[in-house]
Amino acid sequence: MPFSKEPPYAHGQAAKTAVLFCNLGTPDAPTPKAVRRYLAEFLSDHRVVEIPRLLWMLILHGIILRFRPAKSAAKYASVWTPEGSPLKLWTEKQAALLQSRLTQLGHQVVVRWAMRYGSTSIASQLDALKADGVTRVLVMPAYPQYSATTTASVFDAVYMWAQKTRAIPELRFVNHYHDDAQYIAALSSSVSRYWQVHGQPDKLVMSFHGVPERTLHLGDIYHCECFKTARLLAQSLGLNKDQYQVTFQSRLGRAKWLEPYTEPTLIAMGQAGVQRVDVVCPGFTSDCLETLEEINMEAREAFLHAGGQSFHYISCLNDATAAIDALAAVATQHMGGWDTQSAPDVTAIAQSRALALALGAKN
Repeated sequence: MPFSKEPPYAHGQAAKTAVLFCNLGTPDAPTPKAVRRYLAEFLSDHRVVEIPRLLWMLILHGIILRFRPAKSAAKYASVWTPEGSPLKLWTEKQAALLQSRLTQLGHQVVVRWAMRYGSTSIASQLDALKADGVTRVLVMPAYPQYSATTTASVFDAVYMWAQKTRAIPELRFVNHYHDDAQYIAALSSSVSRYWQVHGQPDKLVMSFHGVPERTLHLGDIYHCECFKTARLLAQSLGLNKDQYQVTFQSRLGRAKWLEPYTEPTLIAMGQAGVQRVDVVCPGFTSDCLETLEEINMEAREAFLHAGGQSFHYISCLNDATAAIDALAAVATQHMGGWDTQSAPDVTAIAQSRALALALGAKN
């Protein structure tokens, strides 16, 4: 495998550290063409779909990519903003605020964001960091709970880039932060503030993204980490087992996925006479299609149609100050031992800090 062209090495150059904050990805536009391109990359990842490659490619290109893009594009259009994809906007904002917070804490590092699928790619950002003279990179997925379908896939992208790179920066990886005390506190604060204004529900539903059940039996720890997050959040909120329910959403295909499923559970609650449910998605660091459309639109309609009286969606952490503080704490922990006082790319930091000030963090 040929190596890519690299910037010349400068003898005696100071070590420079970067944090690469990685999220899943999004189409470039809410159009069938853009969604098709995005889905083709996403669903071709063997981490995402673990069935025999040849069979899956026939299904993907012969069926799914012929019919799904138009339907998915309509869903994306329903949550698209004038500035673009919600997921991209929040990820960019979080990276800028993380840069600002780490700088306040005395860490002279560069923070950039990337997407596993679509733009801006992990490889392109690693190229840019290397061109800026970065010698150490902390790869930080946006996913609190580890899964081979998400976290490991981010790592795969880094490894694939490294295979084509001659002088590889020192790399570290954040596997998870599902039980990090500050992350749990941020979630708890978000829910508590919402309840202070709107009151408490009959039931709090904690909806996590689903994965095929077979991944659990093959050794994936995602299921356990979701339940631990839920248990710790419930404890922080002072809830007993009857006051909350863990569910899994976004099922794809006919295979059995982690249960219970979110929408059928909400329908059953509505039919059983539960009047009000609040839904929070602790596995998503930022609002996106799966929260804004699947939960706040589709799941809402399903619950109300089944007899429920009141449905409340509690937004993801997004740019909440407590959330940024939690991300900064996780990053700081994983940079332990690195001298983060070395001079970074001051231009990149200045740009990120200016963006952070322009965006502003919520309290």
